[in-house]
Amino acid sequence: MRTAAIVGGGIGGLATAIALSRAGWQVEVFEQAPELGEVGAGITIWPNALRALDHIGLGDRIRSVGLIEATGGIRDRRGRWLIRADTTELERRFGSAVALHRAELHTALVESLPDGVLRTGTKITGAGPDGDGVVVTHSGGESKADLLVGADGLRSVVRGQFWPDSEPVSFGATAWRTVLDRPGRQLDLMGEFWGRGEEVGVVQLPKDQVYFFAGALAEPGVTSPDGELAELCRRFGHWADPIPRLLSEVSPDNILRHDLYYMPNLRSYVHGPVVLVGDAAHAMTPNMGQGACQALEDAVTLGALAKNNDIPAVLARYDSLRRPRTQAISRMSRMAGRTGLVKSAVAAAARDKLLSLVPTSAMLRSFTTIYNWAPPS
Repeated sequence: MRTAAIVGGGIGGLATAIALSRAGWQVEVFEQAPELGEVGAGITIWPNALRALDHIGLGDRIRSVGLIEATGGIRDRRGRWLIRADTTELERRFGSAVALHRAELHTALVESLPDGVLRTGTKITGAGPDGDGVVVTHSGGESKADLLVGADGLRSVVRGQFWPDSEPVSFGATAWRTVLDRPGRQLDLMGEFWGRGEEVGVVQLPKDQVYFFAGALAEPGVTSPDGELAELCRRFGHWADPIPRLLSEVSPDNILRHDLYYMPNLRSYVHGPVVLVGDAAHAMTPNMGQGACQALEDAVTLGALAKNNDIPAVLARYDSLRRPRTQAISRMSRMAGRTGLVKSAVAAAARDKLLSLVPTSAMLRSFTTIYNWAPPS
C-alpha cells in the first residue's frame, strides 16, 4: 500500500488525508498543536469547494449545517448599494454555496479521518530522501513514506526546507475577524462595505452567529495601543448600519488580527516526492474567499490522481492542473483587494461609480472559471 506523510492538520491537510485514504493510500497527519481547533472565524464554501467536499463524502453534511439566505453584495460606507449579488441566480448557474463557522468544517473533516491517522503534538524536525520516497523526522521519532505533503500553511516548514528561497510577501494590509453570538437575531443582508483604504464585511452564519471581518491598509507588525476593538470603532463606528450596531456587541477578547501576506508564484508545487497544498503552495489574500476553497480543490485533485500507481506522473499532473489555476485566482484576489482598499478619494469615487454600472449578470459571469471547477476524472 502506498503511504503519505501529511504535515499540517488544517483544512487542506485533513482533506488531503481523507482524499488519499479514499484512493487506497495509508496516511499519517502530523500536527504540531497538542489539540486540533479552528480559529473563531466564519468561512464561505463556494460551489467549487462544495463540489470538492462532495467528492470526499462531506458535501451534504456541510450543506445541512451551512447557511446563505441573505441578500449580498457591495455597498459604500454610507450604505448605498454599489452592486447586489443575486444568490438565487448564483445557485442556478453554479450550484449552492454555504456559510458556516470554520470549526464546523474542521470538525466534519476530523470525524471523517480513518482511525489512528492523526498525530497531534508532533513537531516536524526534518525530512529527506529515502530511496524513491522520503523519511520524516519528528518529535515522536521518524516515519517513512512514498509521499510527503506540505499542508502546513503560510510559514510552511516543508516549503522552507525544499523551496528555501520562497518567502511570503506582505500585501500591505491587515485584517480583523470575529464571530458574534446573537441569539434570536439574524441579519437580512451579507456582503462588504468599501471605503477609502478600509473595508468591512458581515456574513450571517448558522446558530444565530454573525461573522464580522474588516481590512485596512497597514504596515505589518502594527497593533492598536488601546486594543483592537477601539481601533475598529475608530475606523468603522460611524459607517452605515449594521456596522456600528455589530461593533457594540463585539467582545474585545474575541478579535483576531492578522497581517495579510501572499505567496509569490512558485515554479512548481512539486519537488521529487514532496508536494505542497493549500497556503503552503499558494497563500492568497482573502478577497475572493477562495483560500480554503482552493485547499479543498488541491486535496481532492491529489486524491483523484493518486489512484494511479506512478507517483511521479501523479505529481506532474497535479502541478499542471493546480499551479496555473491557483496562481491565477491568487492574482484575482490581490486585484480585488487593491480595488476594495483604494485610498485616493478620486480613485475611490471612480471605483464606486464604475462598480454601480456593472450588471449583476456580468459579475456572475466573471466567477465562471472559479465556480465551475470539477474534480479530475
